[in-house]
Amino acid sequence: MPRINAATVAEHRAQQRRAVLDAARDLLAETGQAPSLADVGARAGLARSSVYEYARSRDDLLAAVVADVLPTWAQRIQDAMAQHPAPGARVWAYVEANVAFFVGDEQRVARALGTVVDPAVLSGPMQEFHTALQEPLRAALREHGEPDAEAVADLVDAMILSATKAARARPQPSDDTERAAILTPLRRVLGPYLGLDA
Repeated sequence: MPRINAATVAEHRAQQRRAVLDAARDLLAETGQAPSLADVGARAGLARSSVYEYARSRDDLLAAVVADVLPTWAQRIQDAMAQHPAPGARVWAYVEANVAFFVGDEQRVARALGTVVDPAVLSGPMQEFHTALQEPLRAALREHGEPDAEAVADLVDAMILSATKAARARPQPSDDTERAAILTPLRRVLGPYLGLDA
């Protein structure tokens, strides 16, 4: 009888868990509603009993999606900022990455999670998500010479939310043309302050 490799089993379970989470996220984006475990299993190509190994209930599944996607989104924005040595360019990368998030497919997931997840479950991860984004933004602003980085970071966020308001209200993601149209006035206002090229 062949020996079962523990590493292979662990890798298989990790792949299945990833498939479950991806299926749940995709269904949330498509329907705006909490998916059933059966629907998630069907989308992931797994039996419902297999899904129960990773989530015992719909609430467990939603909590797992929250715990998975928020750090991923935060890391994506942090990585975009880290590509730029100049602090002004890092702040602009923050703006671009947030606009891309707010007008893209992931915003539909975020909107659905805000609707179907218990606020008590969502509040802690959302606070961690906000902190993970605000700390590098404020650090870049301080390095840029801003004496009131906290207030300016809040202003930057408010500008992003205002600029993306119409796009966030629609169920479908924006195309590249609309995203560029959203970024243009933001760059016109922030570009001189951040020392960006015209």
